[in-house]
This record gives sequence, C-alpha cells and structure tokens, in this order.
Amino acid sequence: MNHIHKNPLFDLGQTVATPGAIEVLQALNISPTSLLCRHQCGDWGDLCDEDQAENKYALSHGYRLFSSYKITETIKIWVITEADRSVTTLLLPEDY
Repeated sequence: MNHIHKNPLFDLGQTVATPGAIEVLQALNISPTSLLCRHQCGDWGDLCDEDQAENKYALSHGYRLFSSYKITETIKIWVITEADRSVTTLLLPEDY
C-alpha cells in the first residue's frame, strides 16, 4: 500500500530539467511543481511495489530517490533526487 504524506519528506536541492522534459511538460500544460511535490511527499507515481520499497529504504538511508509518472499512454517523466539531496532532475527516460 502506498503511504503518501502531505508534508515533504526530504529536500529537493536544486531542481533542474532536461530540455525534453521541459518541452513535454509545456506542450501538455503540466506544472513541473506538481510532479516535484508528488515526488517530495512520497507519491512515487507508477512504480512497482519493489521499487516503492526501495525508495522507502533510500529515504531513511540516504540513497537516491526515483519516481516515474505516466503523463500520456506513451510518455513518462522521471524525477530523480540524488543521494546527497543536492539536485532533483525531471527527465524523460530516453534522457537518462
């Protein structure tokens, strides 16, 4: 079961996005802030139970955090926060 918090669980650090992610979000009129808030509050999006459990472990042990949001049938946006919480990046899977 997904336990989503209303308050932020960790610092995002500097937020950045790849040109591809920016283009998709702008074209579909989706706020990057909405995805960042979901990520920061523990809504990891469309991850399997194993990946969600890995994020829970990473949260308490200082490892990288990963979310995946299905924007359309064919487009996903990934959000990755580095282990040291210095940077969070929005990107398309093909940008990785």
